[in-house]
Amino acid sequence: MWSVDEARLQRVRVLMAEQDLDALVVRAPDNLVYLTNYWCMKGYDAAVFPREGDATLVVLEPQLDDATRTAWTSDLRTFAGYDPSDPRPPQMRAVDVVRDVLRERGLEKVGLELSMATQAVDRMVGEPTVPWAGWFEAFGPQPVDASPLLARARAVKTEQEIERMRIAGELAAKGMEHVREHLRPGMKESEVGALFEGHVHAIGVGYEGKVEMARAFTLVWSGPGIRTFTATGDRPVQEHEPTLLEIWVCADGYWVDLTKNLCPGRLRPEYERLAEQLLAIRDEAVAFCKPGASLAELDRLVRARIDEAGYPGQPSHPICHGVGARAHEPPYAHQAGGGEVAEGMVLAIEPGAYWPGGGGLRVEDCHLIGASGSEALCGFPDVETAWTGA
Repeated sequence: MWSVDEARLQRVRVLMAEQDLDALVVRAPDNLVYLTNYWCMKGYDAAVFPREGDATLVVLEPQLDDATRTAWTSDLRTFAGYDPSDPRPPQMRAVDVVRDVLRERGLEKVGLELSMATQAVDRMVGEPTVPWAGWFEAFGPQPVDASPLLARARAVKTEQEIERMRIAGELAAKGMEHVREHLRPGMKESEVGALFEGHVHAIGVGYEGKVEMARAFTLVWSGPGIRTFTATGDRPVQEHEPTLLEIWVCADGYWVDLTKNLCPGRLRPEYERLAEQLLAIRDEAVAFCKPGASLAELDRLVRARIDEAGYPGQPSHPICHGVGARAHEPPYAHQAGGGEVAEGMVLAIEPGAYWPGGGGLRVEDCHLIGASGSEALCGFPDVETAWTGA
Protein backbone atom coordinates (compact mmCIF):
# COMPACT_ATOMS: atom_id res chain seq x y z
CA MET A 1 0.00 0.00 0.00
CA TRP A 2 2.87 2.38 0.82
CA SER A 3 5.78 2.22 -1.63
CA VAL A 4 9.38 2.22 -0.41
CA ASP A 5 10.26 5.68 0.89
CA GLU A 6 13.80 5.89 -0.47
CA ALA A 7 14.28 9.50 0.72
CA ARG A 8 13.63 8.43 4.30
CA LEU A 9 15.93 5.40 4.18
CA GLN A 10 18.73 7.29 2.46
CA ARG A 11 18.62 10.00 5.13
CA VAL A 12 19.17 7.36 7.81
CA ARG A 13 22.02 5.74 5.89
CA VAL A 14 23.83 9.07 5.48
CA LEU A 15 23.68 9.58 9.25
CA MET A 16 24.87 5.99 9.82
CA ALA A 17 27.87 6.67 7.59
CA GLU A 18 28.73 9.76 9.65
CA GLN A 19 28.93 7.53 12.75
CA ASP A 20 30.55 4.60 10.90
CA LEU A 21 27.72 2.24 11.90
CA ASP A 22 27.30 -1.01 9.97
CA ALA A 23 23.69 -1.51 11.06
CA LEU A 24 20.87 -0.41 13.31
CA VAL A 25 18.97 -2.98 15.36
CA VAL A 26 15.54 -1.62 16.30
CA ARG A 27 12.61 -3.06 18.24
CA ALA A 28 10.51 0.01 19.05
CA PRO A 29 7.33 -0.35 16.93
CA ASP A 30 7.55 3.23 15.61
CA ASN A 31 11.10 2.64 14.37
CA LEU A 32 9.98 -0.58 12.70
CA VAL A 33 7.35 1.47 10.86
CA TYR A 34 9.90 4.14 10.03
CA LEU A 35 12.54 1.78 8.64
CA THR A 36 10.49 -1.12 7.23
CA ASN A 37 6.82 0.02 6.98
CA TYR A 38 5.84 -2.93 9.22
CA TRP A 39 3.74 -2.03 12.27
CA CYS A 40 3.87 -4.92 14.72
CA MET A 41 1.01 -6.09 16.93
CA LYS A 42 2.87 -7.12 20.08
CA GLY A 43 6.19 -5.32 20.10
CA TYR A 44 8.27 -8.51 20.12
CA ASP A 45 9.60 -8.06 16.58
CA ALA A 46 12.88 -6.49 15.48
CA ALA A 47 14.69 -5.29 12.39
CA VAL A 48 18.29 -5.21 11.26
CA PHE A 49 18.75 -2.14 9.08
CA PRO A 50 22.16 -2.21 7.36
CA ARG A 51 24.02 0.75 5.93
CA GLU A 52 24.14 -1.15 2.63
CA GLY A 53 21.57 -3.60 1.30
CA ASP A 54 18.06 -4.52 2.35
CA ALA A 55 16.80 -4.69 5.89
CA THR A 56 16.03 -7.97 7.62
CA LEU A 57 12.75 -8.13 9.53
CA VAL A 58 12.46 -10.58 12.44
CA VAL A 59 8.76 -11.36 12.88
CA LEU A 60 6.57 -13.25 15.33
CA GLU A 61 5.19 -16.23 13.37
CA PRO A 62 1.47 -15.26 13.42
CA GLN A 63 2.33 -11.92 11.84
CA LEU A 64 4.26 -13.26 8.88
CA ASP A 65 1.38 -12.60 6.46
CA ASP A 66 1.09 -8.98 7.68
CA ALA A 67 4.82 -8.47 7.31
CA THR A 68 4.89 -10.05 3.85
CA ARG A 69 2.10 -7.73 2.71
CA THR A 70 3.38 -4.46 4.21
CA ALA A 71 7.15 -4.61 4.71
CA TRP A 72 9.59 -2.94 2.36
CA THR A 73 11.94 -5.93 2.56
CA SER A 74 11.52 -9.53 1.45
CA ASP A 75 14.13 -10.79 3.94
CA LEU A 76 11.75 -12.01 6.66
CA ARG A 77 12.83 -14.31 9.49
CA THR A 78 10.32 -15.72 11.99
CA PHE A 79 10.43 -16.79 15.61
CA ALA A 80 7.82 -18.71 17.58
CA GLY A 81 5.61 -17.19 20.24
CA TYR A 82 5.70 -20.56 21.96
CA ASP A 83 8.24 -23.31 21.41
CA PRO A 84 7.84 -26.57 23.39
CA SER A 85 11.58 -27.20 23.08
CA ASP A 86 12.49 -23.68 24.26
CA PRO A 87 10.65 -22.42 27.37
CA ARG A 88 12.11 -18.90 27.17
CA PRO A 89 9.91 -15.86 26.43
CA PRO A 90 9.55 -15.08 22.69
CA GLN A 91 11.68 -11.91 22.84
CA MET A 92 14.70 -14.07 23.63
CA ARG A 93 14.17 -16.10 20.49
CA ALA A 94 13.94 -12.85 18.51
CA VAL A 95 17.35 -11.81 19.85
CA ASP A 96 18.83 -15.13 18.73
CA VAL A 97 17.58 -14.55 15.18
CA VAL A 98 18.90 -10.97 15.14
CA ARG A 99 22.34 -12.13 16.25
CA ASP A 100 22.34 -14.83 13.56
CA VAL A 101 21.56 -12.17 10.92
CA LEU A 102 24.38 -9.92 12.12
CA ARG A 103 26.85 -12.83 11.94
CA GLU A 104 25.62 -13.93 8.50
CA ARG A 105 26.00 -10.46 7.06
CA GLY A 106 29.23 -9.56 8.84
CA LEU A 107 27.69 -6.53 10.54
CA GLU A 108 29.84 -5.62 13.52
CA LYS A 109 29.34 -2.01 14.60
CA VAL A 110 25.69 -1.87 15.62
CA GLY A 111 23.53 0.95 16.97
CA LEU A 112 20.65 0.27 19.39
CA GLU A 113 17.75 2.36 20.75
CA LEU A 114 19.29 2.59 24.20
CA SER A 115 17.46 5.74 25.31
CA MET A 116 14.10 5.34 23.55
CA ALA A 117 13.40 1.62 23.40
CA THR A 118 10.80 1.49 26.18
CA GLN A 119 8.56 4.33 25.00
CA ALA A 120 7.05 3.21 21.70
CA VAL A 121 3.62 1.62 21.29
CA ASP A 122 2.40 -1.41 19.38
CA ARG A 123 -0.55 -1.69 17.02
CA MET A 124 -2.74 -3.88 19.23
CA VAL A 125 -3.45 -1.81 22.35
CA GLY A 126 -0.98 1.04 22.09
CA GLU A 127 1.16 -0.06 25.02
CA PRO A 128 4.94 -0.35 25.30
CA THR A 129 6.49 -3.79 25.24
CA VAL A 130 9.43 -3.26 27.56
CA PRO A 131 12.72 -5.04 26.79
CA TRP A 132 14.77 -6.79 29.44
CA ALA A 133 18.44 -6.17 30.18
CA GLY A 134 19.47 -9.11 28.05
CA TRP A 135 18.26 -7.32 24.91
CA PHE A 136 20.95 -4.67 25.33
CA GLU A 137 23.61 -7.07 26.60
CA ALA A 138 23.18 -9.32 23.56
CA PHE A 139 24.99 -6.89 21.27
CA GLY A 140 28.27 -6.34 23.06
CA PRO A 141 29.53 -4.75 26.27
CA GLN A 142 29.35 -1.14 24.98
CA PRO A 143 26.56 -0.83 22.40
CA VAL A 144 26.19 2.43 20.52
CA ASP A 145 23.06 4.48 21.27
CA ALA A 146 21.42 5.17 17.91
CA SER A 147 18.44 7.00 19.41
CA PRO A 148 19.89 10.48 18.68
CA LEU A 149 20.57 9.42 15.08
CA LEU A 150 17.02 8.18 14.61
CA ALA A 151 15.55 11.27 16.27
CA ARG A 152 17.58 13.50 13.97
CA ALA A 153 16.47 11.57 10.88
CA ARG A 154 12.82 11.47 11.91
CA ALA A 155 12.53 15.16 12.80
CA VAL A 156 12.25 16.18 9.13
CA LYS A 157 9.46 14.40 7.29
CA THR A 158 9.37 13.01 3.76
CA GLU A 159 6.44 13.50 1.39
CA GLN A 160 5.12 10.03 2.20
CA GLU A 161 5.22 10.67 5.93
CA ILE A 162 3.38 13.96 5.44
CA GLU A 163 0.75 12.20 3.33
CA ARG A 164 0.07 9.73 6.14
CA MET A 165 -0.18 12.55 8.68
CA ARG A 166 -2.57 14.49 6.45
CA ILE A 167 -4.79 11.41 6.36
CA ALA A 168 -4.66 11.20 10.16
CA GLY A 169 -5.66 14.88 10.27
CA GLU A 170 -8.57 14.24 7.90
CA LEU A 171 -9.78 11.39 10.11
CA ALA A 172 -9.52 13.61 13.18
CA ALA A 173 -11.61 16.30 11.48
CA LYS A 174 -14.26 13.74 10.53
CA GLY A 175 -14.29 12.45 14.08
CA MET A 176 -14.83 15.97 15.39
CA GLU A 177 -17.65 16.58 12.90
CA HIS A 178 -19.31 13.41 14.20
CA VAL A 179 -18.97 14.57 17.80
CA ARG A 180 -20.31 18.03 16.93
CA GLU A 181 -23.38 16.43 15.37
CA HIS A 182 -24.16 14.33 18.45
CA LEU A 183 -22.90 16.43 21.37
CA ARG A 184 -25.59 17.33 23.92
CA PRO A 185 -25.55 19.02 27.35
CA GLY A 186 -25.63 16.40 30.08
CA MET A 187 -23.80 13.78 28.01
CA LYS A 188 -20.93 12.19 29.96
CA GLU A 189 -17.37 13.11 29.02
CA SER A 190 -16.68 9.41 28.48
CA GLU A 191 -19.56 9.21 25.98
CA VAL A 192 -18.00 12.06 24.01
CA GLY A 193 -14.67 10.24 23.94
CA ALA A 194 -16.37 7.05 22.77
CA LEU A 195 -18.13 8.94 19.96
CA PHE A 196 -14.82 10.27 18.68
CA GLU A 197 -12.69 7.16 19.06
CA GLY A 198 -15.30 4.79 17.67
CA HIS A 199 -16.03 6.91 14.61
CA VAL A 200 -12.38 7.34 13.67
CA HIS A 201 -11.73 3.61 14.00
CA ALA A 202 -14.89 2.75 12.05
CA ILE A 203 -14.21 5.01 9.06
CA GLY A 204 -10.41 4.99 9.28
CA VAL A 205 -9.73 1.31 8.63
CA GLY A 206 -9.71 1.11 4.82
CA TYR A 207 -10.18 4.88 4.48
CA GLU A 208 -10.25 5.76 0.76
CA GLY A 209 -8.43 2.50 0.05
CA LYS A 210 -5.28 3.95 1.61
CA VAL A 211 -5.26 2.96 5.29
CA GLU A 212 -4.83 -0.48 6.79
CA MET A 213 -5.15 0.51 10.44
CA ALA A 214 -6.43 3.70 12.06
CA ARG A 215 -6.93 4.29 15.77
CA ALA A 216 -7.90 7.25 17.91
CA PHE A 217 -7.32 8.08 21.57
CA THR A 218 -8.74 11.05 23.43
CA LEU A 219 -9.12 12.72 26.79
CA VAL A 220 -12.31 14.73 27.28
CA TRP A 221 -13.10 17.43 29.83
CA SER A 222 -16.02 19.86 29.99
CA GLY A 223 -16.35 23.24 31.71
CA PRO A 224 -14.79 23.17 35.20
CA GLY A 225 -13.40 19.72 34.44
CA ILE A 226 -10.82 21.27 32.07
CA ARG A 227 -7.49 20.94 33.82
CA THR A 228 -3.93 20.06 32.86
CA PHE A 229 -4.25 16.35 32.06
CA THR A 230 -6.56 14.33 34.25
CA ALA A 231 -8.48 11.23 33.27
CA THR A 232 -11.72 11.39 31.30
CA GLY A 233 -14.60 11.00 33.75
CA ASP A 234 -18.38 10.89 33.94
CA ARG A 235 -18.76 14.63 34.38
CA PRO A 236 -21.66 16.00 32.28
CA VAL A 237 -21.12 18.24 29.26
CA GLN A 238 -21.88 21.84 30.21
CA GLU A 239 -24.06 24.18 28.16
CA HIS A 240 -22.35 27.50 27.22
CA GLU A 241 -18.97 26.08 28.32
CA PRO A 242 -16.33 24.33 26.22
CA THR A 243 -15.96 20.59 25.96
CA LEU A 244 -12.26 20.05 25.26
CA LEU A 245 -11.00 16.99 23.37
CA GLU A 246 -7.30 16.21 23.62
CA ILE A 247 -6.86 13.99 20.55
CA TRP A 248 -4.37 11.54 19.13
CA VAL A 249 -5.15 9.88 15.78
CA CYS A 250 -2.89 7.35 14.04
CA ALA A 251 -3.05 6.17 10.42
CA ASP A 252 -0.72 3.29 9.53
CA GLY A 253 1.73 4.25 12.25
CA TYR A 254 1.72 8.04 11.74
CA TRP A 255 0.08 10.41 14.21
CA VAL A 256 -1.46 13.81 14.70
CA ASP A 257 -1.78 15.41 18.15
CA LEU A 258 -4.60 17.95 18.46
CA THR A 259 -6.80 19.80 20.94
CA LYS A 260 -10.26 20.88 19.79
CA ASN A 261 -13.06 22.61 21.70
CA LEU A 262 -16.82 22.42 21.14
CA CYS A 263 -19.60 24.27 22.93
CA PRO A 264 -23.34 23.48 23.06
CA GLY A 265 -24.72 27.01 22.87
CA ARG A 266 -22.62 30.16 22.91
CA LEU A 267 -19.47 30.35 24.99
CA ARG A 268 -19.66 32.45 28.11
CA PRO A 269 -17.81 35.80 27.68
CA GLU A 270 -14.84 34.81 29.87
CA TYR A 271 -14.25 31.73 27.70
CA GLU A 272 -14.61 33.75 24.50
CA ARG A 273 -11.97 36.17 25.74
CA LEU A 274 -9.59 33.35 26.68
CA ALA A 275 -10.14 31.69 23.30
CA GLU A 276 -9.30 34.94 21.49
CA GLN A 277 -6.13 35.34 23.57
CA LEU A 278 -4.91 31.79 22.99
CA LEU A 279 -5.66 31.82 19.27
CA ALA A 280 -3.72 35.07 18.89
CA ILE A 281 -0.79 33.55 20.82
CA ARG A 282 -1.00 30.42 18.66
CA ASP A 283 -0.96 32.50 15.48
CA GLU A 284 2.11 34.44 16.67
CA ALA A 285 3.88 31.19 17.54
CA VAL A 286 3.10 29.68 14.14
CA ALA A 287 4.38 32.82 12.40
CA PHE A 288 7.59 32.58 14.47
CA CYS A 289 8.21 28.97 13.35
CA LYS A 290 10.21 29.63 10.22
CA PRO A 291 13.28 27.58 9.28
CA GLY A 292 16.16 28.61 11.52
CA ALA A 293 14.00 29.88 14.40
CA SER A 294 15.17 28.96 17.89
CA LEU A 295 13.03 26.39 19.69
CA ALA A 296 14.10 27.80 23.06
CA GLU A 297 12.99 31.28 21.97
CA LEU A 298 9.67 29.82 20.81
CA ASP A 299 9.03 28.54 24.32
CA ARG A 300 9.97 31.91 25.82
CA LEU A 301 7.71 33.75 23.38
CA VAL A 302 4.61 31.65 24.06
CA ARG A 303 5.03 31.70 27.82
CA ALA A 304 5.65 35.45 27.84
CA ARG A 305 2.44 36.04 25.88
CA ILE A 306 0.44 33.80 28.21
CA ASP A 307 1.91 35.73 31.15
CA GLU A 308 0.85 39.02 29.53
CA ALA A 309 -2.67 37.61 29.10
CA GLY A 310 -2.88 37.22 32.87
CA TYR A 311 -1.73 33.64 33.40
CA PRO A 312 1.84 33.75 34.76
CA GLY A 313 3.71 30.47 34.97
CA GLN A 314 1.37 28.66 32.60
CA PRO A 315 0.98 26.17 31.11
CA SER A 316 2.60 23.33 33.05
CA HIS A 317 2.75 21.21 29.88
CA PRO A 318 5.11 21.70 26.89
CA ILE A 319 4.00 24.27 24.34
CA CYS A 320 5.55 22.60 21.28
CA HIS A 321 6.88 19.20 20.24
CA GLY A 322 7.46 17.13 17.16
CA VAL A 323 4.93 14.63 15.81
CA GLY A 324 5.37 11.76 13.38
CA ALA A 325 5.71 8.03 14.01
CA ARG A 326 4.98 8.96 17.62
CA ALA A 327 2.44 11.44 18.90
CA HIS A 328 5.23 13.04 20.95
CA GLU A 329 8.75 12.96 19.54
CA PRO A 330 11.71 15.32 19.11
CA PRO A 331 12.19 18.17 18.69
CA TYR A 332 10.85 19.82 21.85
CA ALA A 333 10.69 23.54 22.51
CA HIS A 334 12.34 24.02 25.89
CA GLN A 335 14.24 26.98 27.27
CA ALA A 336 17.00 24.77 28.67
CA GLY A 337 17.42 23.01 25.33
CA GLY A 338 18.69 23.96 21.92
CA GLY A 339 17.74 23.24 18.38
CA GLU A 340 16.12 25.11 15.54
CA VAL A 341 12.97 24.83 13.49
CA ALA A 342 13.64 23.23 10.08
CA GLU A 343 11.66 22.97 6.87
CA GLY A 344 9.79 19.67 6.78
CA MET A 345 9.25 19.41 10.53
CA VAL A 346 5.75 18.84 11.88
CA LEU A 347 5.27 20.66 15.17
CA ALA A 348 2.32 20.44 17.55
CA ILE A 349 1.91 23.95 18.99
CA GLU A 350 -0.33 24.01 22.05
CA PRO A 351 -0.72 27.13 24.22
CA GLY A 352 -3.12 26.72 27.11
CA ALA A 353 -4.27 28.53 30.24
CA TYR A 354 -6.23 27.13 33.16
CA TRP A 355 -8.24 28.69 35.97
CA PRO A 356 -7.89 27.93 39.69
CA GLY A 357 -10.49 25.35 40.63
CA GLY A 358 -11.05 24.17 37.06
CA GLY A 359 -11.88 25.53 33.64
CA GLY A 360 -9.76 27.08 30.93
CA LEU A 361 -8.78 26.23 27.37
CA ARG A 362 -6.04 24.77 25.22
CA VAL A 363 -5.68 24.99 21.43
CA GLU A 364 -3.46 22.71 19.36
CA ASP A 365 -2.84 21.60 15.81
CA CYS A 366 0.04 19.97 13.92
CA HIS A 367 1.84 22.46 11.68
CA LEU A 368 3.99 21.40 8.73
CA ILE A 369 6.85 23.89 8.44
CA GLY A 370 7.47 25.17 4.93
CA ALA A 371 10.12 27.48 3.50
CA SER A 372 7.92 30.56 3.88
CA GLY A 373 4.88 29.44 5.86
CA SER A 374 3.17 26.52 7.54
CA GLU A 375 0.19 24.24 6.98
CA ALA A 376 -2.18 22.98 9.68
CA LEU A 377 -2.81 19.27 9.14
CA CYS A 378 -6.34 19.18 10.56
CA GLY A 379 -9.05 21.31 8.99
CA PHE A 380 -11.33 21.40 12.04
CA PRO A 381 -11.23 24.69 14.00
CA ASP A 382 -9.50 24.71 17.39
CA VAL A 383 -12.42 26.49 19.09
CA GLU A 384 -16.03 26.76 18.02
CA THR A 385 -17.41 29.61 20.08
CA ALA A 386 -21.02 29.59 18.90
CA TRP A 387 -22.84 26.40 18.03
CA THR A 388 -26.50 25.65 18.61
CA GLY A 389 -26.42 21.89 18.13
CA ALA A 390 -29.16 19.95 16.35
